[in-house]
Amino acid sequence: MLLEIIKKDSGEITWKGKPVDRKSVRFGYLPEERGVYPKTKIFDQLMYFAELKGMQKDEAISSINKWAKVLKVEEYLQMPAEKLSKGNQQKIQFMTAIIHDPELVILDEPFSGLDPVNTEILKNIIINLIKNGKYIIMSAHQMATIEEFCSDISILNKGKTVLQGNLKEIKEKYPANRVEIDVKQDIKKYIEELNLEIETETNNNYIIKISDEEKAHKLLNKLVADGINIDKFEIKKPT
Repeated sequence: MLLEIIKKDSGEITWKGKPVDRKSVRFGYLPEERGVYPKTKIFDQLMYFAELKGMQKDEAISSINKWAKVLKVEEYLQMPAEKLSKGNQQKIQFMTAIIHDPELVILDEPFSGLDPVNTEILKNIIINLIKNGKYIIMSAHQMATIEEFCSDISILNKGKTVLQGNLKEIKEKYPANRVEIDVKQDIKKYIEELNLEIETETNNNYIIKISDEEKAHKLLNKLVADGINIDKFEIKKPT
């Protein structure tokens, strides 16, 4: 609705206290679905989208060259999109969302199809956009990923807000509820002594549910006192 892709049933959408007008507000949008033209050269597509967003030719070329270098896709600019991998197509589509220097960028699953290296490239760009005063609305299923960027979150369930507010303050309200232990031997008897529940166990790697961190520390003390060789003991904070 913000992008006027679908019409609202009622109410008003405002941006900085004023009704949204697509002609006066610079928005960028990265949809989850692929939106590149398979037979068209990448450079031509980027020019097309840049001009649709009101950019002059020289300005558009400069922006294309800048982001192509940052995203490491310079060598693909004269290729048709169908010749690119899914990951590189995703980077091109990301370029179309930010090429015109928008105030607000809406990203739907931006890391879809990306390998770890390219994921880090995109993450760094998004972090820099935020540092430069851009507003980012991001949709993702991996909460740990979202935490890397945001100060505030909104969690929806069936279209209704179930949790909203400052991320740090929200996390402080919810105690740690998991501990991961990697050991060289079976430690079930120690876990049972403290009435703790094993969530998963694989080759003496345990994920254990805890009600508070004090029980986790008691378990650690027992293991250390009995000379158990511990490779990892990590209290998992909620995400």
